[in-house]
Amino acid sequence: MKLRTSLSFILLSLSWAVNAQSHKSGIAVPSYDTSDSMLIRSLFDEALINGKSYEQLNFLCKKIGKRITGSQQAEQALAWAYGEVSKYGIDSIYMQSVKAQHWIRGNTERVAISGDADIQLNALALGGSVGTKGQLEASVVEVKSLEDLKKFSRSELDGKIVFFNEPMDKRKINTFDAYGACVSQRYNGAAEAAQYGAVGVLVRSMTTLSDNFAHTGSMAYRTGQVKIPAAAISTKDADILHQYILDNDAAIVTMNLNCYTVAGPAMTHNLIAEIKGSENPEKVIVFGAHIDSWDIGEGAHDDGAGTVQCMEVLRLFGVLGIQPKNTLRMVLYINEENGNMGGETYAQRVKEANEFHICAIESDRGGFSPRGFSIDGSPQQIAHIGSWIKLLGDYGLHYFQNGYGGVDIGPLKNKKYTVNNNIFLMGLYPDPQRYFDYHHSADDVFENVNQRELELGGASMAAMVYLVDKYWYLFGN
Repeated sequence: MKLRTSLSFILLSLSWAVNAQSHKSGIAVPSYDTSDSMLIRSLFDEALINGKSYEQLNFLCKKIGKRITGSQQAEQALAWAYGEVSKYGIDSIYMQSVKAQHWIRGNTERVAISGDADIQLNALALGGSVGTKGQLEASVVEVKSLEDLKKFSRSELDGKIVFFNEPMDKRKINTFDAYGACVSQRYNGAAEAAQYGAVGVLVRSMTTLSDNFAHTGSMAYRTGQVKIPAAAISTKDADILHQYILDNDAAIVTMNLNCYTVAGPAMTHNLIAEIKGSENPEKVIVFGAHIDSWDIGEGAHDDGAGTVQCMEVLRLFGVLGIQPKNTLRMVLYINEENGNMGGETYAQRVKEANEFHICAIESDRGGFSPRGFSIDGSPQQIAHIGSWIKLLGDYGLHYFQNGYGGVDIGPLKNKKYTVNNNIFLMGLYPDPQRYFDYHHSADDVFENVNQRELELGGASMAAMVYLVDKYWYLFGN
């Protein structure tokens, strides 16, 4: 009883703080009637008692599995989702064609410290990397970061393998902040090192854990530049390589990768499903996730969880008979992991059709306990959403702050695509502490997703979609 009283006081205090800030900004916060509370309660009850997202995630992960763009599994996932969503009494469902690159890991992936030691390192080629064209062997030079790389001369790195060993900062409470601070070494490391004559790149995995799982991810080359192979190694092996260099003043590493990018674009699709608005069918609230994943593990948290949560939103609206005022559109995007052509293509088609989007919402931070939403919008829009803590706080949703919306929906705010200058973006914000334990690794599997947390996320998405739709006029649209 004491704990519940304290929690209620905290939520009430947060509500007062949000309202006080709203009044300071001259923003009128509307009063909400009891029907909002009752309907949101019904959304959570239905998701927690009769939810389908967990069994759907099981099928997506165990029956279909990894889903890299261009693969047979990615196309199977799209066809499966089409069949599932078609059962929900929606008004329309269709595939939107997308052109994207198809990168293949290949069947050879070996990185090892050479010589008498012959220590094999847990490694994964980075997405988009070229292969080594047989075995590559070279001395290793360790650097602490991209900034540290600038301290070296070309003669010091020419013909060498550069080892980027910047760890995620464990002092940062939000692990996404820690990731953002050092992920550039993974994405840009090969391009930067190639300028110094390096012949290969190794990157410390992007995780706060000390484990044996290598974590892959996308990387990029510069046009006209020599392309050098790049691989991530596990954090434990990064520490081993670091210590080996300290103990021996040098290290020679062999790399053998036969990954490659298929010539020409792969033809694939986004999956789009709609419930037409009863009052403003020309206005769209889009919500979605990416259905592709990396080619290791099962893509359970990234982004199978988001995929089934968005499918659950449509089911919840159908089961409860909620008729939206504006058109609700779910998009399951393809190619987020290694190109974002699904998101880019969707935004381009929105521009071509001159479609008016009120907002875009995304779930792509794993199936962990939801805490709220990060919001890419104006102070007024953020204040309005923050006032909903009175309705959502009892469900653990208290984080409504300025922040990042998501990769797939990001292009909708790009000036070259924007139709509505008042559009705002939101990303479901689950507890961030465990996401990078699994991110882009072979450990991102169904067994590491908690059913209740997953279902709470789907209900949270549905509640937010409902509130934005009902109070859409507050956002300058």
